[in-house]
Amino acid sequence: MRVPARSTVTRRATALAAAVRRCSIRVWRSVRSAPGTYMWLSVLFVTTVLMRHMSPAFEAAFLQERSTNIHQLSTHPVRVLISSAFWIDGGGWLSYAVLYTLFHAPAERWLGTLRWLMVAVAAHVLATLVSEGVLLWAIRHGLAPHSAVDTLDIGVSYALAGVIAVLTYHLAPPWRYGYLAAVLVVYGIPLVTGRTFTDIGHFTSVLIGLACWPLTRHRGPVRDPGETLARVRGRLLRRAGRAKGTPSGPDRR
Repeated sequence: MRVPARSTVTRRATALAAAVRRCSIRVWRSVRSAPGTYMWLSVLFVTTVLMRHMSPAFEAAFLQERSTNIHQLSTHPVRVLISSAFWIDGGGWLSYAVLYTLFHAPAERWLGTLRWLMVAVAAHVLATLVSEGVLLWAIRHGLAPHSAVDTLDIGVSYALAGVIAVLTYHLAPPWRYGYLAAVLVVYGIPLVTGRTFTDIGHFTSVLIGLACWPLTRHRGPVRDPGETLARVRGRLLRRAGRAKGTPSGPDRR
């Protein structure tokens, strides 16, 4: 078995260390450019870990006190509207980490932390009030049981839906229309087929995000995914050419 020369091992180790350092710098720059997103995500991580150390009975009672259901909204509206945004029922933190990175972080970088937070809070609060109001109406008209006043309702999905919707204005046409159609389909189908109060809340959040258009004005150029794809394609072609030893530049024949 041939053992690599010491110089080869050293070069590989140095290259690996440099790659790790570059990756770390890029990750840190990404996090620093969207501080609100990753602070919120960090809090959700901590609360998710805490939930894993609770007994089932204690967890149920604990989350009920932080739920934005009809009972809690009628007694402690401000407290539960705030606290419910920092807990995730049933875990799923990794999924939210991916979604925050894909949607919340770009929205914060584009809108700025304050405007991004305004969209998220508006979607979370208003969609909660609308969905619970519809549920209260259903209870009073005998379309839902009275026990539904204590239905568990926590999480950040309404805020996420609002932010996803407002990103419509960050895309250049015709990509904007395709993205908007996809958002309406993703949130509209459950509303038609399920018609639960959470489905109503999610679709309401989308409408609230779209209504936040005034906050997006003068926030820099829109993004054209077509240009991004063209740049990526060009880089791949250049790398393929270098790998094959194809000459580039003015001397290429």
